[in-house]
Amino acid sequence: MAENGAGGGGGGQNLAVLDALDSARTQMYHMKAIVIAGMGFFTDAYDLFCITTVSKLLGRLYYPDSNADIGKPGTMPVRINNMVTGVALVGTLMGQLVFGYFGDKLGRKRVYGITLVLMAVCAIGSGLSFGSSASAVIGTLCFFRFWLGFGIGGDYPLSATIMSEYANKKTRGAFIAAVFAMQGVGIIFAGLVSMIVSAIFLHYNPAPAWDAHHGLTVDGQMDQWPGADYMWRVVLMLGAFPAVATFYWRMKMPETARYTALIEGNAKQATNDMQKVLEIRIDEEQEKLSKFRAANEYSLLSMEFARRHGLHLIGTTTTWFLLDIAFYSQNLTQKDIFPAINLTGTPGSMNALKEVFVISRAMFLIALFGTFPGYWVTVALIDKMGRYLIQLLGFFMMSLFMLVMGIKYEYLKDKGHALFAILYALTFFFANFGPNSTTFVLPAELFPTRVRSTCHAISAASGKAGAIVAAFGVQTLTLKGDPKHMKQALILLSVTNMFGFFFTFLVPETMGRSLEEISGEDGNVAGAAAGHVDKDVEKAPPSSTEWQPPSSMN
Repeated sequence: MAENGAGGGGGGQNLAVLDALDSARTQMYHMKAIVIAGMGFFTDAYDLFCITTVSKLLGRLYYPDSNADIGKPGTMPVRINNMVTGVALVGTLMGQLVFGYFGDKLGRKRVYGITLVLMAVCAIGSGLSFGSSASAVIGTLCFFRFWLGFGIGGDYPLSATIMSEYANKKTRGAFIAAVFAMQGVGIIFAGLVSMIVSAIFLHYNPAPAWDAHHGLTVDGQMDQWPGADYMWRVVLMLGAFPAVATFYWRMKMPETARYTALIEGNAKQATNDMQKVLEIRIDEEQEKLSKFRAANEYSLLSMEFARRHGLHLIGTTTTWFLLDIAFYSQNLTQKDIFPAINLTGTPGSMNALKEVFVISRAMFLIALFGTFPGYWVTVALIDKMGRYLIQLLGFFMMSLFMLVMGIKYEYLKDKGHALFAILYALTFFFANFGPNSTTFVLPAELFPTRVRSTCHAISAASGKAGAIVAAFGVQTLTLKGDPKHMKQALILLSVTNMFGFFFTFLVPETMGRSLEEISGEDGNVAGAAAGHVDKDVEKAPPSSTEWQPPSSMN
C-alpha cells in the first residue's frame, strides 16, 4: 500500500484497495462500465430531446385552430407548449435529488436498475393516451413524461459516481466525460430516428402543403390524420428500447469498492469485488479501514462539510444552473431558430409530417457537426488541459457567440444564413467542449464518498432548475419567432454564460489526483479544502506542458 505520511505534514493514509483502483491500467472492464453507464445517458438524451422534434406536430394535431386568425398552422398555447417540453425537466430535478440521496444511503448498485425500469415504462406510456381530446392526450403525455424525467434524474448522480469510483486517477476525467458524451449520441439519434420515422409515415400518408388546404384534407380531417398522430407516439415509445437492452448488464455490475469499503466498512468484500472484474492484486486492511472511516463520518449538513466543501458545492451548483439555462434554451428552441438560419421553411409551406422531417433533419445536422464533436474533444483533452480551463473557455466562447448572434440577429436572419448557422453550431460545440461536460465531471470528483452521490444530485438538480427556467421562461420569448424577442433571448443567454465564467473560480482543479486527495478523505484536509495538492504529490511536479489554474497550486 502507498502511504502519504501519517500526521500533520499534510498527507494522509490511503487504503490498498483505493490505491489499486487509482493506479490500475485501463482494462476491458473500464470500457464495459463506460458503455453500460453511457447507454443510460444515451436514453436520457433521446427521451429529453425527441420532444423538440414533435412538439410543433402536436400543435397542428390538437390545436389546429389556434392561429386561424392569422392564417398559419396551429401551435400549442405557450403554457401548454412549455408544459409539454418542460415537465420532464421538473421530474428530472426531483429524481436527481431522490436517487442521489438513496445512492449514498443504500448503495449505488441497489438503486441503479430502478432508473432504467422507470425510463422504459414511462417512455412507452408517453405514446399512450387516456382519451382522444386535446386535454386527455396532453395530460397523459405530461403525466408519463414527468415520471420519465424522474427516472432520467436518477441516472445523473449514479452514473457519474459509479464511473468516478471505478476509474483510475490518470484517466478518470476522460472516463466520466465519455459516459456523459453518450448524451451527444442520444441527441443525434433523437433527430435521426424522428427523421426516419417521419419519412416513412410521409411516404404512406402524402398530403399537400398546409397553405394549399389550410390543414384539412378533402374529407375534412386534420392534416395527415391519423398517420401523423401515430408518428409522434412511435418516436417517443422507441426511447424504451435502449433502457431495456441495458438493464441486464447494469444489474451485473458490482457495488463500487469505495462505497463497500468506506461506507459499508467491508474491506474484504470490496477487495473481492474488484479482483473479480479488474486484473489487480489487493491486500485486505480491515483494521486500517476502521481508522480511515472514523476520520470521515461528517454529514452533508455539518459544519465540517461546510468548512471543507461549502464553496465547492456553491461552485458546482451555480455553474451547472447557469449552464443549463443556456444549454436547454439552445436545444428546446432549435425549432424556433431553424427558420431564421434557413434550415427549415415556413410552417405553412409544409404539411405536418414534412415539418417534423425538416426540423429533425436540421436537429440531426446541428448535433452531428456542432454538438457531438464537442463532447469527444472534451474526452480527449480533459486529462491534459484539466476541467477548470475547459470550463472557463467554454463559458467565454458561448457568451461571445450568443452576444454576436443577439446583436446582429436581424442581419444574420436576413442576409447571413451561413454565418448564423456556423455561430449557432459553434455555440453548441463550446457548450460541450466546455461546461456541459465539466459541470457533470467535477461534482463526481470533489466530494467525499459518504455524500458524493447526494452532492452530485444537488448540483445536477440545480442544473435542471436552470433547464426549467429555459423551458418556462426563455422559450416563452422564442416560441413565436419574433425578431425582437429572439434578440433579447440571445443577449440574455450571453450574460448568463458570463456569470457562469466567473462562478467557475469557486471550483478547484481535480486533474491527476485521487478522489481521496481531492476530498480530503486521505487526511490532507487543508489541501483538499483549498484545492491544493499535498506535499507528496508535489514531489512529482507536473510536466512543463501541463497547465494548472491558480486555485490548484500552493
